Amino acid sequence: MSTWYVASTRPHQESRAELNLRRQGFDAWLPRLRRKRRHARRTGTVFAPLFPGYLFVRIDPERQPWRAINSTYGVRHLICQDSRPAPVPEDFISSLRGSLDEDGVVAVEDDGLKPGVQVRLLSGPFFDCIGKLLEIADRERVSLLLSILGREVKTTVSRRIVALVD
Repeated sequence: MSTWYVASTRPHQESRAELNLRRQGFDAWLPRLRRKRRHARRTGTVFAPLFPGYLFVRIDPERQPWRAINSTYGVRHLICQDSRPAPVPEDFISSLRGSLDEDGVVAVEDDGLKPGVQVRLLSGPFFDCIGKLLEIADRERVSLLLSILGREVKTTVSRRIVALVD
């Protein structure tokens, strides 16, 4: 019976590994998400791996030569436990596939954070302070404008510690 397994890939070679695994007849899946990218003063949308450095491969280890995956271009190795491939729970894969949009890209929930909205800090030294969201950085960080001691101070914090003000 075929199940899903995880293959570790070489840095930035997830797409190459997926292509080469498919050429060998394996069922490979690289979940992607949309990400805004800025390069040379241009902003565009690119498809980035949801799990950088990893992809999923569906195999039957009893019938398929799974060790061939380790020598595939772009693949570092198949994740194993006790010298056997470690399976991924089927409910995890089905819930991940259920979150795909019409383009086959993982849809990320919109938490309502947009530049200009009022947010409250949930932890840290400025706990419970309210500020204005200036921008959303790419790496899970946001820039805020806080009013502290009669001055407005710009700070950058983790996106996880801010919430919209009701």
